[in-house]
Amino acid sequence: MRLTPGSETGSIRPHAFLYPLGVWAVMAVVAVVNGVFRELVLIPRIGDYPGHVASTALLVAAILLVSFAYFSRTPTEYGRIELIGVGVLWTMLTVGFEFVVGWAEGTPVSVTLGQYDVLAGQVWIAVPLALLVSPLLFGRYLDSSASEPR
Repeated sequence: MRLTPGSETGSIRPHAFLYPLGVWAVMAVVAVVNGVFRELVLIPRIGDYPGHVASTALLVAAILLVSFAYFSRTPTEYGRIELIGVGVLWTMLTVGFEFVVGWAEGTPVSVTLGQYDVLAGQVWIAVPLALLVSPLLFGRYLDSSASEPR
């Protein structure tokens, strides 16, 4: 049984964001494990920049996989606005987490901001972009494919 989305009437159901918060927590743990893997395995074997790129690609793949798994199994039917809201929530939590961790470690804000500088060869921006679009991508795609006659 799928719950009726409140956003069809233009309203946003606050409870529609509770499970996505848990999903983000899972993704945060995956990101930490990915960071450990990058530092202990990738960088010593392939170098700093290639390790960073490979780690970012692995994390984007993991985000897409977790997002797909959630939206393919959730009993909650999300409206378009809610899916956009989930993507914005995931992105804000992640970027905020990065800045808080950087601050706690004493990393200058300029260094944290530098991770988003595509012109300098940084690819980290792919992570918040994946977080932003994956709910809309999988929430709408899976919802429309489930409602199509077979």
